[in-house]
Amino acid sequence: MTRLFHLYRDSFANIQKNVWILSVAMFINRSGSMVLLFTSLYLTKELHFSIGDAGIAMSFYGIGSVLGSYAGGWLTDRRSYFDIMIWSLLGSGGILLLMLLATTPLTISLVIFVYAFTADIFRPANSKAISLFSTPENRTRSVSLVRLAVNLGFSVGPAAGGFIAFYLGYKWLFVVDALTSIAAAWMLYNYLPRQENAPKNKVSVVLNDSSTSAYRDTTYLTFIVLVAFYGICFFQLFASIPQYFNTVSHYDEGTIGLLLALNGLLVVLIEMPFIAFLEKKQKIFPFIIAGVLCIPISFLFLQLGQGLMIWAIMYTLIITFSEIFAMPFMMNYSLSRADKERQGQYAALYSISYGLANIAAPMLGLGIASRFGFDTMFEVFMVLSLVTALGFLWLGKREKAF
Repeated sequence: MTRLFHLYRDSFANIQKNVWILSVAMFINRSGSMVLLFTSLYLTKELHFSIGDAGIAMSFYGIGSVLGSYAGGWLTDRRSYFDIMIWSLLGSGGILLLMLLATTPLTISLVIFVYAFTADIFRPANSKAISLFSTPENRTRSVSLVRLAVNLGFSVGPAAGGFIAFYLGYKWLFVVDALTSIAAAWMLYNYLPRQENAPKNKVSVVLNDSSTSAYRDTTYLTFIVLVAFYGICFFQLFASIPQYFNTVSHYDEGTIGLLLALNGLLVVLIEMPFIAFLEKKQKIFPFIIAGVLCIPISFLFLQLGQGLMIWAIMYTLIITFSEIFAMPFMMNYSLSRADKERQGQYAALYSISYGLANIAAPMLGLGIASRFGFDTMFEVFMVLSLVTALGFLWLGKREKAF
């Protein structure tokens, strides 16, 4: 027990103060992150969209995410990451309140698109801040600390969101999420130091050298495609699984919120000491592959469980280990590969991969489920995740990262 305590304590050691500030702000913001989880249920249960139409509307989140990530990367290489993060949080919080007025498929899709665009401008700036405030030796743990804060908020948000939707109504979710975005902006504005700008002539030289562009790095572009495939499979946790729990397992919103909160809570309890132990290993691709291979196992549990709660819990446990293995090491690879002046571009591509996944995940997941059933949907994503694992195996051997 003492050894476990020391491992947990040591996993937080020597992480820069500003990374802690970023983490607290992310916890505040993610504590209100209920929109992505419950919007599809809001569209089907309150606005009476079909499952397929809800999937199309939710795919606009991914489109906005892709364009917002690209814009955020362009801005991050040229402007202060501090200002970008503040205005992204304030803007996305304000835009989210428009969901209170939108009722038609067109207006809902438009608000979701603009919200995602504004919110995901934040991501490359946040990635650059983490990179600047960490060292190669503690970068994976710094990433994991921010992820811990996100998931701690994520363990609060879905549970609270489920009860808010059930007792107060879905529209209150948009109000609470908007308020937490504004509160996170206040936190960063008051406690995070402003960026010290690099010499403009140096930045200009690097940005004008096309050979350093992330878009010419074929190895990294292959990595981005594989991350997008992984994201399509993993994001079923938000895109289609809540619908499965509701329509097949007949769980109410409160139960669904608690199951999703369990994912965040497990990440909070396990990831930091786990990553602190694994960070000493030099090879990262075996951990990424292990994370990808957790996905078909998790879907198999749901397919076999046929709505029983114990299998839903097992799905949540396995999908949690998927992200613990895969995501910190994926982001570390992304942050480590770029020159300092190109970090915005590399971080943008990494965010774009998840944005593309957010486009495809609801359209594929809910589209397949509505036409062929959830069992077929599970089988499709089992196959895709196995193909993705083989892709990472090939890339790791090419990079000599085994």
